[in-house]
Amino acid sequence: MKMNRVQFQPGLSMPEFFERYGTEAQCQAALQAARWPDGFVCPRCAGAARTSFVRAGLPYWQCAACDHQCSLISGTVFESSKLGLSRWFLAMQLLTQSKTGVSALELMRQLGVSYRTAWLLKHKVMQAMSVREEHRELGGRVEIDDAYLGGELTGGTPGRGSENKVPIVAAVQTTPSGHPVLACLRQQPHTHEEVSVFAAQHIATSATVVSDGLWCFRGAQLVGAEHERVVTGGGKASVKLPQFKAVNTLLGNLKTSIGGTYHAFDFTKYAHRYLAEFQYRFNRRFNMRTIFSRLLTALSVAPASPEWRLRVAEVSR
Repeated sequence: MKMNRVQFQPGLSMPEFFERYGTEAQCQAALQAARWPDGFVCPRCAGAARTSFVRAGLPYWQCAACDHQCSLISGTVFESSKLGLSRWFLAMQLLTQSKTGVSALELMRQLGVSYRTAWLLKHKVMQAMSVREEHRELGGRVEIDDAYLGGELTGGTPGRGSENKVPIVAAVQTTPSGHPVLACLRQQPHTHEEVSVFAAQHIATSATVVSDGLWCFRGAQLVGAEHERVVTGGGKASVKLPQFKAVNTLLGNLKTSIGGTYHAFDFTKYAHRYLAEFQYRFNRRFNMRTIFSRLLTALSVAPASPEWRLRVAEVSR
């Protein structure tokens, strides 16, 4: 049996991780290099001249031009966090090197923090992943399909009408031979208008979109993409068609990942972040040794995410 190079590739091992980021000083140096690779830049006036000092164990800089003071973590995802960067970095290592993801409950146990702290940390990381994947565009051959995520609530409506089920649209860019390259997952109603919005945001006009016979997918044509409809007839046999192998495999892995990692969460409120986390890891799966450093860069430039904002349901995505 031929070995899958993606699955069996080496990642960033725990011994190597602790060698690079085992101390608070190492983590601070890594974050500073990720945030200002060419040296400090004032977030207020973009000046480079500054003085520096340390307060409460954190590096601070004062701009020589406008006197603005900022710390290493101010204005970033790490802002206002009482956790040391070494615990943040360990959480990032666990989240990026796991194949199926890590729940907030597992982070609580691994980091030795409260569940609320672990939940906030995870959602801040997922929000940064969401920002990074917000403008993902697929081109070439693109398989697209609809699905529902979420289980029935106790005493709620069963089936697709369940209050905790959310509709999603999944699209996978493949090679001409059908091997998956990139993916895009969005919490999106299955209507012609909404699929048109999805296509306008995430599918290149030069793409060839392959879908089943569902009417809503004709919305892909509105952006100028070529559309190939394959009428499947429904049923279990339809998911085995080779034209949809990549997207069906992706959806199967997504459901396995969520079902095997998380006990429960509010799909209607937070599904978009969990989809973004899965998408972020999937689109960077070809190089597991660099995914940590890429996430660090994403966190260093993503805007601060206060708790109240993370807990508010996002109506439009």
